[in-house]
Amino acid sequence: MAYKFRFDVSEFPKAFFEDLAKVSGRRGIHKKIGDFANCLVKKFRIQEIIGLPLSEAILLVEDMIDVHIKNTVQKGIFKGLGGARALFLPHCSRKYMDSRCKAGFDPNISSYKCNRCSEDCLVNKATELGRKKGYEIFVLPGGSCVKKITDKKKFSGVVGVACFEEIKLAGEFLKDLKIPAQAVPLVKNGCANTVFSMESLERVL
Repeated sequence: MAYKFRFDVSEFPKAFFEDLAKVSGRRGIHKKIGDFANCLVKKFRIQEIIGLPLSEAILLVEDMIDVHIKNTVQKGIFKGLGGARALFLPHCSRKYMDSRCKAGFDPNISSYKCNRCSEDCLVNKATELGRKKGYEIFVLPGGSCVKKITDKKKFSGVVGVACFEEIKLAGEFLKDLKIPAQAVPLVKNGCANTVFSMESLERVL
């Protein structure tokens, strides 16, 4: 289910992400995610930074912890993989969402292909980075497109950049297919002008 609120976590203090990583690595965390999320939100006054009600701030941090846990669990498997890998990028991070964007669209796999029309476009930068690392690149309208692509093409592993709800949706498909994955969550969500960290993507790739 998509969030009913917008978020931008780019202003969160660095110490928050350090604590998030520590919390995510603890054993038995699955049973205590709600408690830890509540603690982190109050410790760093996240609801004030992000401008959300407490309940929505806790939900967001719960999902952040969940993604960190799943990345940690699959990281070792992912690092040891050979074979073809895919990089799924969100179309909402394109600089332009209209005819100024020159990306082509393939309806057979529901994916855009970046044609590098804007040097300062996040999708352009991520596409270039992914290609250098040997990934096949797909720019997707949503997480449901992952199934369509993985039904047609075989990958040993995938990296996905998306909002938390789309990460969870795609994660279910990949889990069923037993394809190891790593996720890079958006730091700013929405229907356009969304943002992700190129530094985080480079570390994962």
